[in-house]
Amino acid sequence: MVLKRLLSSLGVGGPTVDTLLDAGPARPGEQLTGRVHLQGGDRDFEIEQIALELLALVEAEHEHGESQGYVAFDRFVVGGGFRLAAGEQREVPFAVSLPWETPVTELHGQSLGVALGVRTELAVAGAKDKSDLDQLTVGPLPAQEAVLEALGQLGFGFKSADLEYGRLTGTGQRLPFYQELELTPAPQYALAFTELEVTFLAGPEGMDVILEADKKGGLFPSGHDAVQRFTVSHVGPAGRDWNAEVGGWIRQLVEHRSSYGAHSDHGHGHHSGMGTAMAAGAAGVAVGVAGGLVAAEVIDEVGDFFEGDE
Repeated sequence: MVLKRLLSSLGVGGPTVDTLLDAGPARPGEQLTGRVHLQGGDRDFEIEQIALELLALVEAEHEHGESQGYVAFDRFVVGGGFRLAAGEQREVPFAVSLPWETPVTELHGQSLGVALGVRTELAVAGAKDKSDLDQLTVGPLPAQEAVLEALGQLGFGFKSADLEYGRLTGTGQRLPFYQELELTPAPQYALAFTELEVTFLAGPEGMDVILEADKKGGLFPSGHDAVQRFTVSHVGPAGRDWNAEVGGWIRQLVEHRSSYGAHSDHGHGHHSGMGTAMAAGAAGVAVGVAGGLVAAEVIDEVGDFFEGDE
């Protein structure tokens, strides 16, 4: 009996957990649905809690350079408080709402190289807790897709995407990190700036689109980039001339001569005022121009995130 209790505490003979997310990409602010599959162990166990935790692979700047780490950005309890009989199979369905600021991981089925995961935590009385990690795929909201489509039609190319730890000052950001989409400039702006960085901060009523143009050739004040923020509604994205609207944003950005001071805040660079965090540069996850093939390093980085899910 002592040996059996010891083995149970090590996870031997205990229940197992496997989470299945429903097919298709989820979207920010909408429901993530699926089911948690439980397989009973060699005896009855009390399942104290079933929880889902959302994880992101995030980059952080510090005085020694950059590093990557996992950040949990939401958690949901979806079940528990029942006895799982020996050998019993049970499914626990769930439907949880993703945060509005959840990063986008794909566009038209094309991976952007951003790693998100759903970790299932199974708390078991008298045995080792179990976990399961599954890849989370998130598609863009209609307004996000419309903005990116317009940028593509205006001649901008997709370069890379990453998640930066830190906060954008002067915004209502809620998550401890934000997503940067890095684009190559359209030909007509190639002499104006080297890179356009796009960040979406979505909420229930709409979203902020933060554009930052890296300086080149003295167009912007030395040592600073041009930053502009625009607000759009979730209502009626299909009825707007997005090419004209986004094109107007870019012209405002280029014409904007005001600079924003840059300084360090606990090791994370950011701009003051309206503000946006300083980009750390491409993270080696470029996927080429929009619609191009995914580079091998993107697949490796995302794949590494889900190795060894215990």
